[in-house]
Amino acid sequence: MNRAAIGHGTFGGILLGVYPALIMGDILKTILLAVIGATVSFCVSLLLGSLTERKK
Repeated sequence: MNRAAIGHGTFGGILLGVYPALIMGDILKTILLAVIGATVSFCVSLLLGSLTERKK
């Protein structure tokens, strides 16, 4: 075997071993942050809407 084949095999093995852990953690973190962001945005919109209606 040549050095390139060994390097590619090693890199592929590391990538396949680490990929599921990284992706699943990132997906869960992204979902959680999206839910928090949407909730805060909705609450701020309601608050600002109620403040502007009172002044009219």
